[in-house]
Amino acid sequence: QVQLVESGGGLVQAGGSLRLSCAASGRTFSTYAMGYFRQAPGKERDFVAAISWSGANTYYADSVKGRFTISRDNAKNTMYLQMNKLKPEDTAVYYCAAVAAYSDYVIEYDSYKYDYWGQGTQVTVSS
Repeated sequence: QVQLVESGGGLVQAGGSLRLSCAASGRTFSTYAMGYFRQAPGKERDFVAAISWSGANTYYADSVKGRFTISRDNAKNTMYLQMNKLKPEDTAVYYCAAVAAYSDYVIEYDSYKYDYWGQGTQVTVSS
């Protein structure tokens, strides 16, 4: 069982930066593939970024590639999403997620593959 607690959301002007954190409970954090998703009002939950066990492998949605960076610190049981050059269309509730993985090559971008979810944190980007 893994519990995920998110923090770091807020209000920022377009062009600004925010860093989201996702703290996980449990001793096996390093064997979980992790990801971030976001959901804007009236829209479906969309994939943002994913990271493998060790952090060596990452994958991004085209809409955030070059602006967002996903990383993890397994010693601190924490995953991060550094968001730069934010745009109003990045406004959404951001969720972190985890799934047990069998390999460091596992990266999941399908929300249905994830078993554990954080409570979400609001990110609002003003124009």
